[in-house]
Amino acid sequence: MTVRVRTTLATATAVALTAALTAALAGTATAAPAGDGHDATRRALGAAVAGGVPGATATARDGHGTWTATAGAGDLRTGEPRSARDRYRVGSITKTFVATVLLQLEAEGRLSLDDTVDEWLPGLVRGNGHDGTRVTLRQLLNHTSGVFSYTADAEFARTYFLADGFLRHRYDTVPPERLVAVAMAHRPAFAPGTSWGYSNTNYVLAGLVVEKATGRPWGEEVRRRIIAPLRLRATSVPGTQVTVPAPGARAYSKLAPTATGRTYDVTELNPSIAAAAGEMISDSADLTRFYSALLRGRLLPPAQLAAMTATVRTDETDESEGYGLGLMRRELDCGVTVWGHGGDIHGSSSEAVTTRDGRHALALNFNGDWSGDREAVIEAEFCGR
Repeated sequence: MTVRVRTTLATATAVALTAALTAALAGTATAAPAGDGHDATRRALGAAVAGGVPGATATARDGHGTWTATAGAGDLRTGEPRSARDRYRVGSITKTFVATVLLQLEAEGRLSLDDTVDEWLPGLVRGNGHDGTRVTLRQLLNHTSGVFSYTADAEFARTYFLADGFLRHRYDTVPPERLVAVAMAHRPAFAPGTSWGYSNTNYVLAGLVVEKATGRPWGEEVRRRIIAPLRLRATSVPGTQVTVPAPGARAYSKLAPTATGRTYDVTELNPSIAAAAGEMISDSADLTRFYSALLRGRLLPPAQLAAMTATVRTDETDESEGYGLGLMRRELDCGVTVWGHGGDIHGSSSEAVTTRDGRHALALNFNGDWSGDREAVIEAEFCGR
């Protein structure tokens, strides 16, 4: 879930509070020596920290084993460095977990992706041109529904993303139905199935469908169907819990539409504002295990995995990216194609990707949301530059 005010990464600068510390720590605490084949990735992590990110952590899995590296600070107050074992909020990476559950339910014959939203959530998607009888579950998962994204609502942003509002409301519990209601106050972005547009409301609705189809909270289904079978010990669905389980770094944000100004510690927050669009917590080792298992077919039958990897264009002028069902395809500059998802939430910026065969995977996290080039780290790992 993207729950931060987007800034231009190229113009982001380090704040005076962190500059000396991050410059000193950049590139340290790596768990593997230079010359191990990941030198470019290590440099990209260090460059992110030198450019203003408080700290970075990454884990890669390939045919040679597991590699980890860290750079920068996990706690700006104490100077404690990032750890390869850090747990962090993964934001929209949650969407892949939710989509996987829905596809499992389809494989079990408990629903169809061609069902309409209104069949499962009668009357919820209605108003200002929204019509749940015309939106399918598949369109929720691949963001072709046209449903307005509640995080784009100006009042919602002021209340939960900017400093004054966040500091007053960071511990609020927001029911998913209220998030949907925020979206219904706006016109749809486009008619269902006619275009592509990323909407966090889509996955709030998907989580509600999981609950309606199973009679259990979507988070419980994720734990039962994915977390437990894969033994993802660092992965959790926090619900309304405001803390991140240890071990974990602090999370930092500007809580402003600029990359300058005061830095706030935003580690504690009630993640119900993200719900099934971005609530989860994990670490880099678990995320590489999850995406490798998913693309290798350990979680879905062949028909459902094929549906998940059938992508739609996200940009009419750019064929290098496509969005499937909770899964994004990206062709890198060197021609390698990776599959996965990114995620942003207050003070946490993450990516998790793998090759189509699941044999080479990478997950990374920055514990600041105003700077850092995640794509550069991915390019470095898979292209060696």
